Amino acid sequence: MVLYGYKSYGGVKMKASENNFLKFLSGMKQFLIPIYQRKYSWQDEQCEQLWHDIMQAADNSTGHFVGSVVYIEREIYTVSAIPQLLVIDGQQRLTTISLLLMALSKRLSAENLVVNDNITGKKIKNYYLVNNDEEDTELYYRLVLTDSDNSFYKALLEDTPYNEEDNRVIENYRFFEDKINTLDASQLAKLYEGLSKLLVVDIALERGKDNPQLIFESLNSTGLDLSQTDLIRNYLLMDLEPTEQNKLYTNYWSKIEKRFNLANDAKLFDRFMRDYLTIKTEKIPNIDHIYKDFKKYVFEENIAVAGLLKELEFYSKCYLAITSQKDVTNKQIQKQLFDITKLKVDVSYPFILEAYADLLRDKLTEDDFIQLLKLVESYVLRRSICNVATNGLNKAFVTLLKEVDKNAYLESFKVALVTKKGSIRYPNDAEFIREFKTRNMYKMRNLRFLLEKIENYNRKEPISIADFTIEHVIPQNEKISSDWQKELGSDYLTVHQIYLHTIGNLTLTAYNPSLSDKSFALKRSTEKGFLKSPLFLNESIAQATQWNKETIENRAELLVKKALVIWAYPNVDQITIDKYQPTKQAEQERDFESFNDRFTQTTVNLYEQLKEKIIAIDPATIKISYTKRYIAFKATTNFVDVIPYKKKLKLTLNFPFEEVIDPTNITRDITKVGSWGNGDVEITIEKTDQITPAFEIVKQAYEYQIK
Repeated sequence: MVLYGYKSYGGVKMKASENNFLKFLSGMKQFLIPIYQRKYSWQDEQCEQLWHDIMQAADNSTGHFVGSVVYIEREIYTVSAIPQLLVIDGQQRLTTISLLLMALSKRLSAENLVVNDNITGKKIKNYYLVNNDEEDTELYYRLVLTDSDNSFYKALLEDTPYNEEDNRVIENYRFFEDKINTLDASQLAKLYEGLSKLLVVDIALERGKDNPQLIFESLNSTGLDLSQTDLIRNYLLMDLEPTEQNKLYTNYWSKIEKRFNLANDAKLFDRFMRDYLTIKTEKIPNIDHIYKDFKKYVFEENIAVAGLLKELEFYSKCYLAITSQKDVTNKQIQKQLFDITKLKVDVSYPFILEAYADLLRDKLTEDDFIQLLKLVESYVLRRSICNVATNGLNKAFVTLLKEVDKNAYLESFKVALVTKKGSIRYPNDAEFIREFKTRNMYKMRNLRFLLEKIENYNRKEPISIADFTIEHVIPQNEKISSDWQKELGSDYLTVHQIYLHTIGNLTLTAYNPSLSDKSFALKRSTEKGFLKSPLFLNESIAQATQWNKETIENRAELLVKKALVIWAYPNVDQITIDKYQPTKQAEQERDFESFNDRFTQTTVNLYEQLKEKIIAIDPATIKISYTKRYIAFKATTNFVDVIPYKKKLKLTLNFPFEEVIDPTNITRDITKVGSWGNGDVEITIEKTDQITPAFEIVKQAYEYQIK
């Protein structure tokens, strides 16, 4: 063993030794892959590279370095003849080389071959794969994998039957077995020679002294592919004693993992954690910073791991119900959730997730939950049809989380919706009717959804539109045929330009190529035309004898009447609205005059100029509140806090310092310093000419929050 020196992981220095890999494996010990670790996952590509490196190492006098193995004693108080070592990092290479040694051992034993210095298959097994004196105990195995892999590994080692299914332990063993079976005796000797020249950095941690979680995190920063799932799981479980780890993993985390693995969407867990944290913190985390924000939340709230895992398991069940309707038994709820997912408005999920959780907690009835989902759909679709900017939706749903009174769930939700203003408004009937009938619908992302919902409204046997495409009754062709010129009248160019892409001229058909640019008479009466169509959407077209401005407007009127029923505006009177207003007014106990003794005329002028710029970003949604120490400007939550002094203003901006773009170098990192305000970034304003560059940074904080 050669002393390698001190190696730093996560700011923790520990003694590391360079060791021969086979010597590292030998001796009475047992390597345990903790239950929270990822499944074994090396693919053929990595195995091929390892094989190449080993065969090349046989001809290399200096050997080949295969990386490090980081491990820690299982428990301080464990009394065992065999040291049990929990592997923090290195399980992939440790498992792969053990599989290769296993395949080599079996080949040598099967043919009674001896290689190098009297090495037999039995010796390889006893030296590196088992603890021979512990044959009748669980300590017999030199390497113990996680539950999902270990049964396969043991079956291979003991030559016992195993289920034929996809598993990388089995696949990679067969990979090496096939390779080894092509080698003659001299080549087998070369293989063992290469194995004996592998080098590893042996890093042993001391329980109670070293922090394995910090080390695990540092591995993520060195380029290894550790997902947010890996980091969160290990953060929650790694520091626990193995007995507690196993209990919490089995009862909670394994169920979470299973749900998301079955969903077959690698990013779904990250989105779940983002939406869960949104509920808990009333802020929307950046999807790339989930782990960082999760750690901050757990630390600041001082949350016990067992209770947190129990809650995460519960919310994960709710999340899969929303995103895939898993285990949803109520058919109406199932259908409504499915429609929400088809709308692809993920920003609504934090609100719906909390509402579904409250449904399961009996804080919300099934009927009210269905009505709530219909209102969410209506809110989103009306905004889409009225072409309201979507960048306000995420903050709108975050504020809804805070505005709903869970003792009057549906009523308070309706009030919260109808009192939204500006870019987060709920378009009323007048705006909806106008835009529905006149806007260009053809390019609207949700057009197929809209037409399908209208078609199937109140149908007991819904029609699938999977094979249908959007059809323009007036053809899109700018070279308007003589038939269509007659159909549309003398102002045919104007009618074509204004009405072509409006809802009155759009429908669904399974025969788009057959209809194409045909005249209206042929589109209507041909064998595959509108007269033969089974769709409600095409009834008024089939009944028309002419297709022009008037019939398009009449059909639009017919469709909008149905749309007003499907996507209804909340029915709530002013008395009910007023009932919730005093609560909002009572929240603001202070006003600008509370800061009179903190301002001078100079700093008041600076503040007024800055305030005007900030409010102008989005006057309808940015709010000001006054606390004891600072003036807060809020979107979903504080994005900048202004702390007034006699000679200057201090601004605290609520976004990570590493996200700042600061060409004039006016910001200060206060991540570890602290401030009266909220955030990691500080700016000081003393002069008028500092307002504009400061405002540019304020805009970044706002945009980061609503992103």
